[in-house]
Amino acid sequence: MAADRGRLLAIDYGERRIGLAISDPTGTIASPAGAIIRRAGKRPPVAEIIRRAQALEARGFVLGLPLDGDGNETPRCAEVRTIGRALAERTGLPVELADERYTTASALRAIRDMKGSTRGRKADVDALAATVLLQQALQRAG
Repeated sequence: MAADRGRLLAIDYGERRIGLAISDPTGTIASPAGAIIRRAGKRPPVAEIIRRAQALEARGFVLGLPLDGDGNETPRCAEVRTIGRALAERTGLPVELADERYTTASALRAIRDMKGSTRGRKADVDALAATVLLQQALQRAG
């Protein structure tokens, strides 16, 4: 049986929504954990992310870094890095930044493969993208 590494919360930090996913305590399986709707002109919802992390008993974060198609930093990377620092400072938990390229495309493909519709389900897509991000991070950690 795998050791209890603790739950990790993955964050797909988008402009309109923040997709969340949580791992099982052994760090083997990632599952969608909902989304947070961002309000235009408001501060980043760091406190809400922390509340969700506490409710889900997370022991660390995997934060998606929005690199461009060539793997270079984008203007949004600076905001994501700031969020990562704030999470680390306010919780004392580790924050891993992970390349999130193609996670949304993978989520959309998975939904289509299951003959599902994404109409009216943008928050579900974002949570599934966070799940893809987290599953990749868990596999890298082995």
